[in-house]
Amino acid sequence: MNRLIKTMIAGCVGLAALPLYAQQDFTFTAKGNPIATHKYLGDPAALVHDGTLYIYAGHDECPAPEQYYLMNEWVVLSTKDLKNFTEHAQTLQAKSFEWSKGEAWASQVIERNGKFYWYVTVEHGTIPGKSIGVAVSDSPVGPFKDARGSAIVTNDMTTEQTQIFWDDIDPTVFIDDDGQAYLCWGNTQCYIAKLKENMIELDGPIVPIDLPRFTEAPWLHKRDGWYYLSYASEFPEKICYAMSRSINGPWEYKGILNELAGNSNTNHQAIVEFDGQWYFIYHNGGINHQGGSFRRSVCIDKLYYNPDGTMKRVVMTTEGVQ
Repeated sequence: MNRLIKTMIAGCVGLAALPLYAQQDFTFTAKGNPIATHKYLGDPAALVHDGTLYIYAGHDECPAPEQYYLMNEWVVLSTKDLKNFTEHAQTLQAKSFEWSKGEAWASQVIERNGKFYWYVTVEHGTIPGKSIGVAVSDSPVGPFKDARGSAIVTNDMTTEQTQIFWDDIDPTVFIDDDGQAYLCWGNTQCYIAKLKENMIELDGPIVPIDLPRFTEAPWLHKRDGWYYLSYASEFPEKICYAMSRSINGPWEYKGILNELAGNSNTNHQAIVEFDGQWYFIYHNGGINHQGGSFRRSVCIDKLYYNPDGTMKRVVMTTEGVQ
């Protein structure tokens, strides 16, 4: 990428004097929502490990006023207090996977047996359509490397349910109390499959999940014996969710969890418990003054449950969790 284009992109987020790609750790203080205003970040996923909250997000690089998705890498943020954040120099790029031809779409990281597995969406280099890859590291901030040398899910594995080329996106990964790991993903059709303990191979068939109003961005979490499957719904997207007493369903639709995220047609969530409080992490277009959905920003608000286990609708705030 030439210097002029890099300057244009950096300028659209107010950091023309700083490099587009971090060469060293960069610390900043959140002053509300969005939490980061020095660059555009979307599709957040979250991991809590050893008292630290890590956020993994795609980097929206589309220069204003252009309107298209331009995402080449994912960014790692960490915080211990939800106020002071570090953007880590180690990133993961779509072309870190040699079999990929690019496009760093939504992702998620999970820890198992002292290793950190980063499941990502990329465009496959030889098989038409989106695919899911997995990278691994000994640290939640990397460096990460391709764990397989090939995709774990490709578009030709899910043609019975839909013929579109972008249904294999937005991986979420979940490890149940019995140690069984699951990979869940999808667009227009939601899928789930067991993972082997090595976390880089499927362990059984791909099973479709029927969810009302499902568009994309599934996220699995568990609390007090309830399984929760939240997801982006319709377009423009809001977040809806379903509950079950079993990871295998049946899933009971519970309604809207988060309304349309301002100035963004897409909506993508992570739900985690951190320091005794549950949080809803998502993106909006809060610092994008040119409109559209291609320069997004990460936000955090508190999440609350009702006595029956259902989740209260998220109140999106500009103040954030401070």
